[in-house]
Amino acid sequence: MSELDQNYWTKRYQNGQTGWDIGHESTPLKEFIDGLDDLSMKILIPGCGNAYEAQYLWQKGFTQVYLMDLSPLPLKNFAEQFPEFPEDQLICGDFFEHDGAYDLILEQTFFCALDPSLRDSYVKQMHQLLAPEGQLVGLLFDFPLSEKGPPFGGNMEEYEERFSLFSSKKIESCTNSIGPRAGKELFIQMRK
Repeated sequence: MSELDQNYWTKRYQNGQTGWDIGHESTPLKEFIDGLDDLSMKILIPGCGNAYEAQYLWQKGFTQVYLMDLSPLPLKNFAEQFPEFPEDQLICGDFFEHDGAYDLILEQTFFCALDPSLRDSYVKQMHQLLAPEGQLVGLLFDFPLSEKGPPFGGNMEEYEERFSLFSSKKIESCTNSIGPRAGKELFIQMRK
């Protein structure tokens, strides 16, 4: 689906068509972040959108947080809201062309926004971007895959098979989702 390009996402932001945006950090990721104590870890949030999790991390003292989005608009908005945030940690670009080594990558509505044909490439790129022992942590939707999207669905069986590249993985029903997503999310924690 080549139409899910920079222009598509920028228009969605400009027109306020951001149904995925809950207006704050998600409870499951907030609780995960609350358990982290290494403030020097290097963290990537791809497809960051309005980056509420990044705001939360930054306010807790994490300084090596990198935000990536295909659209420049949410990055510009974030920079205006947090002028002290390092400009070189705001990356407007294609996730699949990004290089780096991260201790943690947070997944929040990025996987489900990609054309399903890119899922194997997503897994390989996530694995490649993680430093040794690095983790991919986040939420994946648990509802039938549909041609209509984004968001595109998926299920635990698909994810178990698709993420087999990771040395350890936890995929479980999310027990602390926000109300509208209750019963429709899986919490993932995968280690390279």
